[in-house]
Amino acid sequence: MASNLREKQTAALKRMLNFNAPQTKANVAEPQWKILVYDRFGQDIISPLLTVKELRDLGVTLHLNLHTDRDPIPDVPAIYFVLPTDDNIQRICRDFQNGLYESYYLNFISAISRQKLEDIASAAVQSGTVQQVSKVVDQYLNFISLEDDLFCLRHQDREPISYYAINRGDVKDSEMEATMDIIVDSLFSVFVTLGTVPIIRCPRGNAAEMVAEKLDKKLRENLRDSRNSQFASEAAPGQFSFQRPMLVLLDRNIDLATMMHHTWTYQALIHDVLDYRLNRVEIEEVLDEAAHSPSRKPRTKKKAYDMGHRDQFWLTQKGSPFPTVAEAVQEALDAYRVEEDEVKKLKSAMGLEGTEDDAAIGMLSDTTARLTSAVSSLPELLEKKRLIDMHTNIATALLDHIKHRKLDNYFEMEERMMSKSTLSQSLMDIITDPEAGTPEDKARLFIIALICGPPMSEAEIDQYCTTLQASNCDLAAVQYVRRWKSYSKITATPSMYTGGGVSSTGMFSNLLSKGSSFVMEGVKNLVVKRHNLPTTRIIDALMEQKSVQEVDDFRYFDPKLLRAESGNVPRSRAPFQEAFVFVVGGGNYIEYQNLMDYARSRAPVSPKKIVYGCSDLVNATQFLRQLSQLGTEM
Repeated sequence: MASNLREKQTAALKRMLNFNAPQTKANVAEPQWKILVYDRFGQDIISPLLTVKELRDLGVTLHLNLHTDRDPIPDVPAIYFVLPTDDNIQRICRDFQNGLYESYYLNFISAISRQKLEDIASAAVQSGTVQQVSKVVDQYLNFISLEDDLFCLRHQDREPISYYAINRGDVKDSEMEATMDIIVDSLFSVFVTLGTVPIIRCPRGNAAEMVAEKLDKKLRENLRDSRNSQFASEAAPGQFSFQRPMLVLLDRNIDLATMMHHTWTYQALIHDVLDYRLNRVEIEEVLDEAAHSPSRKPRTKKKAYDMGHRDQFWLTQKGSPFPTVAEAVQEALDAYRVEEDEVKKLKSAMGLEGTEDDAAIGMLSDTTARLTSAVSSLPELLEKKRLIDMHTNIATALLDHIKHRKLDNYFEMEERMMSKSTLSQSLMDIITDPEAGTPEDKARLFIIALICGPPMSEAEIDQYCTTLQASNCDLAAVQYVRRWKSYSKITATPSMYTGGGVSSTGMFSNLLSKGSSFVMEGVKNLVVKRHNLPTTRIIDALMEQKSVQEVDDFRYFDPKLLRAESGNVPRSRAPFQEAFVFVVGGGNYIEYQNLMDYARSRAPVSPKKIVYGCSDLVNATQFLRQLSQLGTEM
């Protein structure tokens, strides 16, 4: 039985691809062939969950974008998986008129309105395809599951729900309503897929509160309509289960510093410095080292790698500091070489080096078992080699960025700022050093200094801005953060990022030994002390029902209560075991990793299940661009 969000969404997609019928052994052995037609949203939802091979196993012979030119294939059923937008509905109606497929199974990512359903019905009547429209189903799958405990709402076309869209100075009420409706619709889909109704907590006076009010209303209306409720088992009013999950809605403005932070853990580093989207990373690999002429640039080609949930190394190491990962890759490579040597030794010992002589094999019957085990382990060995090569290439690409941009120095300095420790070098030194990082790195460091560092006078800030400008930094983002800080009620209180800090241990002992694939000279081996970021501290206080100033004013919604009460007093004082954290305005892997570390640290005392979600996953470069846009429009 599927237990987590990713598994439940995958199961729902497989059911959909089986014409919305449960999978049986017969279906799996001999699936019916079909065509899958999706829009960009459908594509983003499916791609992290099902590979092309898995689609083929489910009987999908062809998968096509709705808005491409598609040829008629009149004897095959087509499964559509699209959002019910006007453009998509018009295109589906055109497909009916052109008689493209044998039958149509229409699956809408979120609920389709009555009006649009009537449009489809009239188009089917006009084109005489009523018999061919076999099913119309609301799937409620309007979110993207990236990990067992991580989801976001959109990848392509995410501008309407970005931090910029929510915080624009000239945003109209109607635009804000539309943005909130997109977010609420997606969160509703998450809980329909899980089949549970959460208790909702949120701070007052920001976008998160708007989402909470709308979501509470939507869940409440759905529960009241017992005939059409998506939560059949939960619909009976007055029934309380004390182990319901809590949904904590937060606004991105509670912590801008984490979005700018240079990181040191594997997955977050990949997202920060490489091209990492929907669990796939693209890196440029050098084809030839341009040995012939130093003036000529080496030829490169882009290579994409899928970071899957079946890769044990990735699952174990994605939250580890980079030096640990580099050592683990080296150890895996050494272990692989030992196994490879074993197989080679076995072949030569048995006289099978390059021979296919049946008689020779027959004579060696006593050692056949050893050979069989070696042969059967070959596919596993080759897969291991492929994964080791992949992580070696990714770690090498990361190492290049760390060295070129001195990312270890930035990370160390920011950690010290955020934990209010003394700095090892002055802020001005790093900003004026032409060798240290890109102009963007310097702007990010200064924004963190503004938010978390010791208070600066206006004159000091202006002086830094002049220096930043001389280093080609775009100051629009800095100016926006300056104004945000003066208006914002949020000040980085001394306790906000406490307990952090780094210590630099001895250099990479294992890696500097001979034969390592990583040249780590000049990179610090930083050990990070475990600490909680603001989001994690809020979650801890709410899950443990602590009375902390930060959360005392949080509102409390329970959609299952017959009367809506807008209080902020929880009805039950029992600690929560399961929480969903959702950040309106964007999130990143640093925050996600910090929450996972917290849940792991609590496991021996009271096991907690935490799922992190955000409107969209943005790295520092993308977020800085949004701040610059806001700064330019001030």
